[in-house]
Amino acid sequence: MGMVTAAATLLASTPQPQTRLGRRYRLQVPGLRLRPASCPRAGALRLNAFVPRCYITNVEVDVSNANKEDALENHPPLLPTCSIPVVHLGDVPDSSPFPLHERASHHADFEELPVLSEGEQHTLAATPAHPAGLYALYASYLFGNLVEQLWNFAWPAALAILHPSLLPVAIVGFFTKLSVFIGAPIVGKLMDHFPRIPMYTGLNAVQVATQLISASMVIYALKNVTHASTTAVVLKPWFIALVAAGAIERLAGLALGVAMERDWVVLLAGTNRPVALAQANAVLNRLDLLCETVGAAVFGLLLSKYQPVTCLKIACGLMICSFPVLVILGQLINRFSCNVLDSSRTPSDESICADLLNIRKIVQNGLSAIRNGWNEYKQQTVLPASVATVFLNFNIALAPGAIMTALLMHRGISPSIVGAFSGLCSIMGLVATFISSSLVERVGILKAGAAGLIVQASLLSVALIVYWTGSISQRTPLLIFLAAIALSRLGHMSYDVVGTQILQTGVPASKANLIGGMEVSIASLAELVMLGMAIIANDVSHFGFLAILSVSSVAGAAWMFCQWLGNPTDEQRELFMSDPQFQVQAI
Repeated sequence: MGMVTAAATLLASTPQPQTRLGRRYRLQVPGLRLRPASCPRAGALRLNAFVPRCYITNVEVDVSNANKEDALENHPPLLPTCSIPVVHLGDVPDSSPFPLHERASHHADFEELPVLSEGEQHTLAATPAHPAGLYALYASYLFGNLVEQLWNFAWPAALAILHPSLLPVAIVGFFTKLSVFIGAPIVGKLMDHFPRIPMYTGLNAVQVATQLISASMVIYALKNVTHASTTAVVLKPWFIALVAAGAIERLAGLALGVAMERDWVVLLAGTNRPVALAQANAVLNRLDLLCETVGAAVFGLLLSKYQPVTCLKIACGLMICSFPVLVILGQLINRFSCNVLDSSRTPSDESICADLLNIRKIVQNGLSAIRNGWNEYKQQTVLPASVATVFLNFNIALAPGAIMTALLMHRGISPSIVGAFSGLCSIMGLVATFISSSLVERVGILKAGAAGLIVQASLLSVALIVYWTGSISQRTPLLIFLAAIALSRLGHMSYDVVGTQILQTGVPASKANLIGGMEVSIASLAELVMLGMAIIANDVSHFGFLAILSVSSVAGAAWMFCQWLGNPTDEQRELFMSDPQFQVQAI
C-alpha cells in the first residue's frame, strides 16, 4: 500500500492530459528507481522501512480519484534542489496483444524459430560431441586392454606349467572375485569424488605395479620351485604375494574399465546423442573382444618359441612401456575434448577423498561405502536393467568357459571342435556389436535390450532341451547344442552393449562410478555363488542341474526387463523421452 501511495503521489503531482486520467494503468518499468540522493529530506518518501532503492513493476494504480492535496498534505515540502524522475503515462506501451503476424511491428528475432528437420536430428544424434577425444579414448582403451588381456592369459598359463593342479589358479581367481565384491563400491565412490585424470593416472600406476609384482613372483617360482605338493605351493610367501597383487590388479583394471565405459565415453559421445553413444559402446566392445583374442594368441605364440620365464620378461617389458603411453593418451583425451573431463568436481570432494583414504578407518569406510552404494544402487530408475545384467552372470554352464570346456573334453569331443566352438562364440560376440548399434537406431534402446535378452533365453532353452533329450556325444545333437550356445552370444553381447547404454543414460554422472562399481561387485557375487554351486556339483553328471540354473537366470533377466519395459513409470518416460516407444505412445 505504501508503494501505491507513493506512486499515486508522484503521478498526481505531474500535469497530464485530462483525457487519460480516468483509466487504470499497469506500469511495467523495470528501470524505475526512486532514489533522490541529493535531497536531505527525501527520507520521508521512502515510507519508513523501505530500502533506498525501490523498483515499481506490474503495479496497478487507479488515478481516477487521485487528490493532489490529500496526497501531499502528510509529507514535508521538498527542497528546490530535489529532482525526482517522472514517468509520463504517454510513454508506457499499450497493453494490447503483440502482433506477431505483422512483420513491420516486431523485431526480426521473433520472425521464426529454428527447428531441426528429422534428418538433421538423426545426424546430430549420430555425431559425437567430441570426436577427437573419442578417438583418443579408443587408442587408450585398445593399448591398455591389450596388455591387460595378455597378462590375464599369461598368469594362469604360467601357473599351469608350474603345477598340474587347478587349485592354485582357483585360489587366485576366488580371491580376485572376492576383492572385486568388497572393493568395487569403495573404489567407485572414491572415483566419483576425485578428479578424473589424476585418478586415471593413479589406477594405471597401481595396475602396472601389481602386474610387475605378480610376474616377478611367478618368475621366481618357475626358477626355484620344483615338484612341490599343492599345499606347499599355496602356503609359500611368493604365492601369498601373488594372490594379493592379483586381487589389487584386477580391482584397478575393473575400476579403469568402469570409468571409461560408464563415465568418460558418455561425456565424449554426448549424453543426448543416443546413436553416437551406441556406436561408441559397440566400438569399445569390439576392441575388448579383439584384445582378448590377440592377447591370448600373442602369448601363446611366445610360449611356442621361448621359455616361460623369457615370455614373462617380455610381458614385463610391455607393462613398463604401457604406463607412460597411457598417461600421455589420458592427457590427450582431455585436451582433445576441451577439458570436459575436468567437469563436475566440487571443492568438498577433497574431504571425502581424505576420509576414504584414512587407513585407520578402512573397515568402517569400506562398510559405509558398501551400504551407501547399495542404497544408491537400489534407488536408480534403471535398476531392472542393471539387475538383468547381474542375472546374466549366473550363466556359467551354457557359455564358453572352463565348465563348458571341461564338459566337452570329458565327453571325448575333439579339441579341434572345442577350439572351433570358442572361436565361433568370439565371432558371434563381434557380430553382435554391429547388430546392437543398428537395433538402437531402428527400434530404440529399450526394445533393443529386450530383443537381445529374448534371443539369448530362447536359444539357451533350445540347447537345454537338446542336452536333456539327446546324447551330445553324437554328432548331430552335439552340433545343434553348440550352435545354439554360440548363436545365443548374439543376444548376450547385444544386451551387454545396450544395457551399458541404458545405465549410462539413467545414472547421473556424479554417481556413475559408484553405481557401476556396485553392479560389478554384485555381478562378482553372482559368479562366486555359481562357482560354489559348481564346486558342490563337481561331477560332470550334474551338468544338467547347472544348465537349468543358467537358463533360469537368463529367462528371469528377460522377464524382468520386459516387465519394466511394459509398465513404465513417469521417471522412466522422462528419462527416455527420445526413445521411439515413448514417442509413439505420446502421439
